Amino acid sequence: MIKKLLLFFVFFSVLTANAQYTPVINSNRPGFSESPYSVGSGVYQFESSIFYRKINATPTFSNPEALGLNLFFRTSFISEKLEVNLNTSLQRDKIAFKNIFESSYNKTGLSQFSLGAKYLIYAPKYDDKSKEIRSWKARHSFDWKRWIPHIGISAGLNIGNFLTDYHKRDGFSPKVGLLLQNEFSDKLNVITNLHYDFIGTDFSQLSYIVTGTYNFNDYWSGFAEIQGIFEEYEKRTNIGAGAAYLFSENLQFNASLRANMQQDEIGLYTSVGVSYRLNRHQDKFVEIDEFGNKIEEGKQVKYDEDRSFFGRLFSKTGKLFSKKREQKVDLDISKNTDGDALNQKPRRERQGSLVDVIAKEDKKLKKKTAKEEKKAAKKAQKKAEKEVKRKEKERLKLEKQIKKEEEKEAKQKEKERLKLEKEIKKLEEEIKKEEQKEKEDQEKDDN
Repeated sequence: MIKKLLLFFVFFSVLTANAQYTPVINSNRPGFSESPYSVGSGVYQFESSIFYRKINATPTFSNPEALGLNLFFRTSFISEKLEVNLNTSLQRDKIAFKNIFESSYNKTGLSQFSLGAKYLIYAPKYDDKSKEIRSWKARHSFDWKRWIPHIGISAGLNIGNFLTDYHKRDGFSPKVGLLLQNEFSDKLNVITNLHYDFIGTDFSQLSYIVTGTYNFNDYWSGFAEIQGIFEEYEKRTNIGAGAAYLFSENLQFNASLRANMQQDEIGLYTSVGVSYRLNRHQDKFVEIDEFGNKIEEGKQVKYDEDRSFFGRLFSKTGKLFSKKREQKVDLDISKNTDGDALNQKPRRERQGSLVDVIAKEDKKLKKKTAKEEKKAAKKAQKKAEKEVKRKEKERLKLEKQIKKEEEKEAKQKEKERLKLEKEIKKLEEEIKKEEQKEKEDQEKDDN
């Protein structure tokens, strides 16, 4: 149970505001967008995927087909909010030339190689609705602060010297990005990225990515994504969807399917991937007192400097002669069956606990929820039975209609057969008449 709760908390709430590290792997795949959060210090994370892309060849040179392996490496040090990463792809491209005729050849090499970093600059704090006990409505209402996004910035360097000829875009070029993330609930997250890439080159491009992720249960999640890329002479759009499966705390599998729209052509992009992390993270422990306050080392107790030594001494001596609060004890031993009334101290009654109040509220809520679920189940069952009856009625009606059409068709065929037989019979009689006539004419000629 504890393990399931741990997986549920981390896998569905993505990250907390005060810490970057999560006990369960936090991967950006299978989407193209990036969360503003880092993986946390002491974590070495590998996000890899095998992808295949196909689109119709466009005039002159184009890349209509590609098969490759992408590797995205992430780690964090110096600061929990800072992450450095490496993104590279090994790709086999089909380079096509289409003019009057079409020809193509294959080339294998690196299609992407970039170094980058990102930093979380703002993380909003949401209200803890679980502590609200005065109003059930307030406890379960939507927190409008969730429209305020978590904000991160990214920067990187594209290195084109290692790439194949088709993918080279000058030697070195910088890139920057704005990373936003809204956590609308424990199950729904929306990530928005704005990027300016290949800055200062002839191939500079602006792009946006919007990714919505919904978590179905402790292990499965799905996503939908749209990406737009704007270059000087070309605009591309990708629309995709996919799913991810959390196999263990450090291992995730994912798959996606996308439609690429480029120069009035629609292509296909599909990928399957694995995300794995090597976890060497160590938490920093903070010593706290019985009230939950941090204990600061080396903090000395300061005496009241306004008082002299004798003043402090007389203040302590005065407490010995101060009047204490009297406690009334019932000395009637006859009322006490044990006869120990003098040895008993008056007891204080404990006030009602806040936890008990919340437990009672939760118990009422559970009863109400169970009743509503039972009612909804009955309604759903009735609806299902009604749907089954409707489908059965439609099936019988369809069978009658098919039977009627078959009978009609059989009658039509029988009619056509009888008509054909009549025509054949008539034709045979006409042939006999002609033969008889020819025979008579022959006899006349002979005579």
